[in-house]
Amino acid sequence: MSPDSHGRLPRAFTTPGSPSFVDFLRDYAPDLLPSGRPLPAGDVPVAPHATTIVALAFGGGVVMAGDRRATAGSMIASREIEKVFPADEFSAVGIAGAAGLAVEMVRLFQLELEHYEKIEGALLSLDGKANRLSTMIRSNLGLAMQGLAVVPLFAGFDVDRQVGRIFSFDVTGGRYEEHEHHSVGSGSVFARGSLKKRWHPGLDADGAVRVALEALVDAADDDSATGGPDSVRRIWPVVAIVTAAGYARVGDGPLGEMVDALAERRRTEHARGAAASIEDGGPR
Repeated sequence: MSPDSHGRLPRAFTTPGSPSFVDFLRDYAPDLLPSGRPLPAGDVPVAPHATTIVALAFGGGVVMAGDRRATAGSMIASREIEKVFPADEFSAVGIAGAAGLAVEMVRLFQLELEHYEKIEGALLSLDGKANRLSTMIRSNLGLAMQGLAVVPLFAGFDVDRQVGRIFSFDVTGGRYEEHEHHSVGSGSVFARGSLKKRWHPGLDADGAVRVALEALVDAADDDSATGGPDSVRRIWPVVAIVTAAGYARVGDGPLGEMVDALAERRRTEHARGAAASIEDGGPR
């Protein structure tokens, strides 16, 4: 953006138009959109990828959690990447897939929701937010077909229905509402099994956070691209709670205590199982 000869903003910035920031950018500077930048010829280089995200509903809203590992091929590219972000005051978005593009899409999505609120003077409905994200994913299809797919998970508190809701997407922009819980990323198969076993109606916020943590630990146990809680470096998953009070990130202190309690419980269960095996005469 550069001012005109009189030092004023270009006319596009002062002309009423669509409440969509992406539509504005597509008209004014399409080359700034990820989908507007052509890739050079040749193979796509190995780029850091973000992995497992889980989300689950509870009585007062939703919990979303993501591990902190990014991988580039067989290498660990980062141990502290952030994969869960506030989309706006009442929603959260988690990312899996090409990390750089995914973070860029999240920032654009945040701008999209903020722009709508400023232009319309009201919050977009939760369904409307999910639809906007679906459109943005669809516009990235060209990059996805070249190996740079972004697969977000979206969840939030529906202020009209007064419930927490979860939405998943495919690379073509297909939008699907998930009930109770869902996960995306390479460790999602293992996380989903854990969620199915631990989730139950009547969970409160603390219980939902514990279930989300355990799902990530189970995913990290079987998927090399998912990082578990790092007790040595004190690196914990990013966990967010979204309720009628808004988006809130769970602090490292409470998370550390939950991770320690989970590890102790699993050590006790493992020791008890080993002792029972010896009493039974050991493996046959």
